[in-house]
Amino acid sequence: MFGWNALSDDEVLAIMLRTGVKDFSVREVAQQLLQTSKGVGGLTTLSMKDCMSVKGISYIKALELSASFELVKRVLRATVAYMNVIDHPQVLCDWLRLEIGDKHQEHFLVIYLNTQHQIIGYKTLFVGTLDRSIIHPREIFKEAIAVSSSKIMVVHNHPSGTLTPSQADIQVTKNLQEIGSLMGIPLLDHLIVSSSGYVSLRQMNMFD
Repeated sequence: MFGWNALSDDEVLAIMLRTGVKDFSVREVAQQLLQTSKGVGGLTTLSMKDCMSVKGISYIKALELSASFELVKRVLRATVAYMNVIDHPQVLCDWLRLEIGDKHQEHFLVIYLNTQHQIIGYKTLFVGTLDRSIIHPREIFKEAIAVSSSKIMVVHNHPSGTLTPSQADIQVTKNLQEIGSLMGIPLLDHLIVSSSGYVSLRQMNMFD
């Protein structure tokens, strides 16, 4: 036995699917699904409708796959909750990409941290095009005070896939930096995520 690592992505997926259909082997169905998702990294972004668009995947199989993808998200969410996010940025960003990276609208999520940079809470506060006028700092810092957060991180997605910060992104960052400094709850970073990757505005030297 060579173990799971010896299997290709389509072979592992074929085991999950179990059976194919007439004229299509289970492995061919798995390969078609991977083409639809543009690789194994995109599987968790697929909706049930996307899964069922592949010949050989019924409603029940699509439901099972969706449950598996949701479990992956929950495992990452539970894993990152106990980590120092400064020491494990890749794990954090992998979770965030699954959480909001594939959304069709912009989602603005705030992560609340303790003094050890561990996540003590997170919340999606705004949905829609990111703009200074709709990002209300009072909502962000009211929640930070409620959970006794010592620092915050903010994250939003770019549905277009581009990871280049807009002028609005930069302005929102500066506003939250200023208010966070006054409140004694500093902004640690502002991340932009998509289904394919992430950028840190702090690492891009866009913090004062």
